[in-house]
Amino acid sequence: MNGREFVARTRKLARRNGIPVRFDRTRGKGSHGTLYYGDRHTVVKDRRKPLKTGTLLGMCKQLGIDPSDL
Repeated sequence: MNGREFVARTRKLARRNGIPVRFDRTRGKGSHGTLYYGDRHTVVKDRRKPLKTGTLLGMCKQLGIDPSDL
């Protein structure tokens, strides 16, 4: 899964659960951006490159979501 897929799947999950979500490109350096999920947030790396397993699990943990829900 790459960063763009992660953002899309998180938005879909948020829609199902009625949680506000937004992605802010300006809140990051270079190709990074910040994904806000309710009152939580995480930094998404380059949205074109694949995410490593540990990075993906860490981002899910920061947002408080179960990786299997994606």
